[in-house]
Amino acid sequence: MSDIPRRAVSRTAKLAALPLGFAGRTALGLGKRAVGMATDVISEDIQRRTAEQLFSVLGQLKGGAMKFGQALSVFEAALPEEMAGPYRQALTKLQEAAPPMPVASLHKALAEQLGPDWRDKFAEFDDSPAAAASIGQVHRAVWKLPPARKNAKPKTVAVAVKVQYPGAGDALIADLKQLSRLAGMFKIIQPGMDIKPLLAELRERITEELDYAMEAETQTAFAEAFAGDDEIYVPRVIAAAPKVLVTEWVEGTPLSKIISDGTVKERDEAGRLMATLHFSAPARAGLLHADPHPGNFRMLPDGRLGVIDFGAVARLPGGHPEPIGRLVRLALDGDAQGVADGLREEGFVKQDDEIDAQGLLDFLRPMIEPVAVDKFRFTRSWLRGEATRLSSPRSPAYQLSRKLNLPPSYLLIHRVTLGSIGVLSQLEAEAPYRAILEKWLPGFAPVS
Repeated sequence: MSDIPRRAVSRTAKLAALPLGFAGRTALGLGKRAVGMATDVISEDIQRRTAEQLFSVLGQLKGGAMKFGQALSVFEAALPEEMAGPYRQALTKLQEAAPPMPVASLHKALAEQLGPDWRDKFAEFDDSPAAAASIGQVHRAVWKLPPARKNAKPKTVAVAVKVQYPGAGDALIADLKQLSRLAGMFKIIQPGMDIKPLLAELRERITEELDYAMEAETQTAFAEAFAGDDEIYVPRVIAAAPKVLVTEWVEGTPLSKIISDGTVKERDEAGRLMATLHFSAPARAGLLHADPHPGNFRMLPDGRLGVIDFGAVARLPGGHPEPIGRLVRLALDGDAQGVADGLREEGFVKQDDEIDAQGLLDFLRPMIEPVAVDKFRFTRSWLRGEATRLSSPRSPAYQLSRKLNLPPSYLLIHRVTLGSIGVLSQLEAEAPYRAILEKWLPGFAPVS
């Protein structure tokens, strides 16, 4: 039996204790104010302690808490190093030390999903997991392919076998219900970050991510769209069931390793390929890879970017929405009124709200600087600067952002774009991002 149901009470208790700790720190802050300590010193202390406790607890948990932590990890580049450092360490430790599923439970799950003769399908199967995920674990194996002709020697292929933890679905839903209570804490850590839509979106996609057969369909669509591509590699699906997924094994350097130890050239190339995947997939596959976490990517020995997880996607059958590219182009051209009118038409500005068109353009221009030049280098300091500009209550940008709305149809695209920018900033990657958009983003190419 998996440890997920067994540890549910302990996990829930840890998550439930977080708001209590936050309340205690807030009360302590009020006491310090009473004795005359400066407000900014108190706020910074509460912010730091809240981050330390929150990231520590998320770093110890599986299920929804771990998945939520992974989703947030792409934003760590925007946090001060004293907060981001412990968070990175906790997530790394979690990935390396997550207790594996008992072998008996593993074999039972494989028999239920692939049939009682599941062993006959493999030439080799390693019972020790090669990796842990939020709702399952991955095993390395060798799959027997059917012979091309009668009496021919069967061929084999190295595969990754993803097996879902028993009880993972219930645990994931329970964790997300608990995490929905923590939105206020993130306002303290990063005031400009609205966590509630992220949580709502994660809840909505639980069913899809828990169904590996559905993930297999999505991965197959990606693999067909990028078959033979010289930049992006998507492994083929070999077999699938609702809770077991067998795909080609991807041998390569994890993106997290490129971030921590890669050369400037390696990090630049990884960033260029990440941006290419992000903008080309909707045009080529009608799909957007919606989980830009470094753990989902590998740099292959031949220089291609390998993508290994398709549990979260956005379905964009018409490609990226054309207004995105058109409005960014108008902003680059300095057409303040055109930008304001377009954002109002798309629902980013409410119809009856008055807004200063030039002020809106001034608000947007720093965000689109990466595509205003031939080449741009994302950096952690650039991202932190933008986060500060947008989240400081005294900033004009913060005041203007409070008047803007995020239409539901753009929510997932917005989150994935922010997540991708977070990864590019972790990579500190320089690339010709404008040229990538001109090739793949509808409406962005200048009219000749």
